[in-house]
Amino acid sequence: MMRLSIILHLVIATMLMGMGVTGVLAAGMDGAWPIVIAAAAGFVLAIPVSWYVAKQILAVKR
Repeated sequence: MMRLSIILHLVIATMLMGMGVTGVLAAGMDGAWPIVIAAAAGFVLAIPVSWYVAKQILAVKR
């Protein structure tokens, strides 16, 4: 399950980081720190999300 969650994390983190950065830029915050914080928050938030998705995929597979 760990390998699957790592692979999913690559995809999910990219999506969440992109959503965060897009939201920050759409809100008009064009400084470097808001963008970095949004990207880091997306990366960290993707950890439990990818773990949950991997768990659900393996539950359906069995």
